[in-house]
Amino acid sequence: MNHKKSLTDDIDTKELSVTEDIGDNHIGNLYNVPLRADAFSIDDDTKVVLIQKHFKAIMEILGLDTTDDSLQGTPYRVAKMYVKEIFQGLNPANQPEVKLFDNKYGYHQMLIEKDITFYSTCEHHFVPIYGKAHIAYIPQDKVVGLSKLNRIVQYCARRPQVQERLTIQIVELLKNKLQTDDIIVLLEADHMCIHSRGIQDSQSSTTTLHYSGSFEQESLRQEFLKLVAH
Repeated sequence: MNHKKSLTDDIDTKELSVTEDIGDNHIGNLYNVPLRADAFSIDDDTKVVLIQKHFKAIMEILGLDTTDDSLQGTPYRVAKMYVKEIFQGLNPANQPEVKLFDNKYGYHQMLIEKDITFYSTCEHHFVPIYGKAHIAYIPQDKVVGLSKLNRIVQYCARRPQVQERLTIQIVELLKNKLQTDDIIVLLEADHMCIHSRGIQDSQSSTTTLHYSGSFEQESLRQEFLKLVAH
């Protein structure tokens, strides 16, 4: 007699037990998103095909009819969104090019770009994090086009993230690109893992701050915080 494979045949009860034991352990690497050594061994188009297949299986496990007109394109749309959009920052090939210009004006005071909108994804539940980034740096011999600050924020945000790590990554990349240690970054964000699930608190938000160089001086930090305050 032919045995038709059930959706539950591959369940590993030991694996489920281990996952439940981990629970809400949110400790992670603050500097790098955890990536496997072979993270880029396959190209993006192949990743889309593979994710499409697996997401379709998830939908079917949930009981959805993936042949329905409204749902049959969803696995591809989700796969494309993951690879080409919301997680494109995982691939170093997508790092924005940053061209510096001579600081002809001799401007060596604080330069602030505030209210940079960003969208990221909570790596614990794969739901959105969204908010505003406020950046300041003190130019030395070079300055950068303002739009590049926005692009760096977007690049770092387009990954599975925790907000603390995201803040640090933006600072470290800016230090590298702008050739100065005088960087400060403030992120204010809403987390849908708090708003729409779990505690379901729609009013709370999260603020993180990271800085280096001259911004180690409390007076300069306070000046920055005053200038970006709403």
